[in-house]
Amino acid sequence: MKEKLGIPILQKVKYQFQIVEKNINSEGKLIFEDQIELRNFTQKLNEGKDLVYNSIKAATAGELNAVLIITSVIRKIITKYTDEINPEIMKKANQFLIDEIGKDDLDKLAKDYHKEFVSSSETDFLNETLLIWLINQNSAFEKYRVLFNDETLKTDSTYPAHFEYLKKFFKTQPSVDNKEIDLISFLLEPKIKFPNSIFDQLNFIKESWKELIDDELFFLLQGIDLLREENKIPFTGPGLAQIHQFNDEEYEKFTEDKDWMPHLILLAKSTYVWLEQLSKKYKTEVTRLDQIPEEEIQLQASRGITGIWLIGIWQRSAASKRIKEINGDLDAIASAYSLDGYRIADDLGGDIALEELKRKAANVGIRIGCDMVPNHTGLDSEWIVEHPEWFIQLEYPPFPSYSFNGENISGKNEIQVRIEDHYYQKTDAAVVFQYIKDGKNRYIYHGNDGTSTPWNDTAQLNYLLPEVRKTVSDKIIEIAKKFPIIRFDAAMTLAKKHVQRLWFPEPGSGGDIATRSEYGMSKEKFNKIFPNEFWREVVDRVAIEAPDTLLLAEAFWMMEGYFVRTLGMHRVYNSAFMNMLKDEENAKSR
Repeated sequence: MKEKLGIPILQKVKYQFQIVEKNINSEGKLIFEDQIELRNFTQKLNEGKDLVYNSIKAATAGELNAVLIITSVIRKIITKYTDEINPEIMKKANQFLIDEIGKDDLDKLAKDYHKEFVSSSETDFLNETLLIWLINQNSAFEKYRVLFNDETLKTDSTYPAHFEYLKKFFKTQPSVDNKEIDLISFLLEPKIKFPNSIFDQLNFIKESWKELIDDELFFLLQGIDLLREENKIPFTGPGLAQIHQFNDEEYEKFTEDKDWMPHLILLAKSTYVWLEQLSKKYKTEVTRLDQIPEEEIQLQASRGITGIWLIGIWQRSAASKRIKEINGDLDAIASAYSLDGYRIADDLGGDIALEELKRKAANVGIRIGCDMVPNHTGLDSEWIVEHPEWFIQLEYPPFPSYSFNGENISGKNEIQVRIEDHYYQKTDAAVVFQYIKDGKNRYIYHGNDGTSTPWNDTAQLNYLLPEVRKTVSDKIIEIAKKFPIIRFDAAMTLAKKHVQRLWFPEPGSGGDIATRSEYGMSKEKFNKIFPNEFWREVVDRVAIEAPDTLLLAEAFWMMEGYFVRTLGMHRVYNSAFMNMLKDEENAKSR
């Protein structure tokens, strides 16, 4: 945040909150250097409030940030009007007030104002009192009024009279930027149209005052995103299926099928569940891939199956398993999508057991497929131990309420990993976890697609880093040389527009993941850092280096056509069709 965003601050607030002292600039405005300072301050504002049963009374960083932005915009317009549009206006206004109120009473009001508010300036009295009066009129700012409350000034009859005469004076003056209303009426418009909604006031300013606020537009858009983050309901899911409209960036570049691909009938098997079922069915121990009976493979072939997709064959994260145990699920194994690394799980028999299964399957014309999880890893994965810098992270907890006092759930001695305490208490779905290596604390984001709660046993890779994109691409080629079918988990999250939307949102388009709007960037900057679609590059590499591999993408959010038509995947989940069928919207599917 930049210093120009700020509100005039009361003297009593300066002494009430220690955190305020370092946040007051030379003009007596309360400013914040970053979002963590802002969140720390709002936590101070909430002290002593009963927020369990009255959460609506809670001050939030997003709302206070919006108050700062709206105040800054109002100050900018007042300054623009008084310095550029009507340079002599405040001299005339001051003389008008002296004539109506009297110089002595006006001087006394100025002294009272400077006693009440932190300020180093005696010269901008009219501008500043007008600003203070305007923001005190805004009922949507009620939770933050302690910072700029003008009640004490109202005890002197000169203060209310001061503004009655100012309003009368401005009615006789030129309008703002050729608008048909005077300055004060103009500045009250957002409050009058949306008296109880800071979010709607920001949107109104964005749409209606855009010519006047070029310098503030970036902050205003980020402010809207931050409010969206705070108000996002975390259990909404992806929403209704929408008809996709192709744009100029979505060119046609299909990947041609190999001869066997159109005839693939793929059977998905959750590996550990299947092995247990087979143990019961054949009354013998089946815990390794090479122990799967040949009769079972032949049975599947007789049913027309030509491919078996084994879900969860890679070595899984010990941290994922421990989270489930702490939550009371003592029999659960780690998630198939929280991986330690891309080696066949030790207890499944490793590569030797896989090769034996592939041999049995090939004898009856069945190909073996696997998952690949490109978006994230487990909390204690090989990659996070070796390269913690590859993950999206902060140097500090993003919220003052976050604490990490629980058990170290890492399965490795080199690192410590702790989930945020409120996750275990079921009172918060934390967006980051604590990672400690060599005495250094990092707060790494969990994997997240923005539609629900974070995936709390995963760590989010940072696809802005070329070395991450290269490493994942290399790993896919390595896997493609072992498996003729690869299913990519959450592939849609790595389309460029969704990497930006989720993690580096263009100002005005974010709000899906808490705290990420402050790390937003323009589309031009994002495209410079991340120039090409990751999946297009992967598909083109596979076509050269492992051409007999079928690529299957989990591509929700109406991206099926884009993944096949432009990115060149052989297959996608047809989730759009299924959702439209479920909702009886078949015309959309056509």
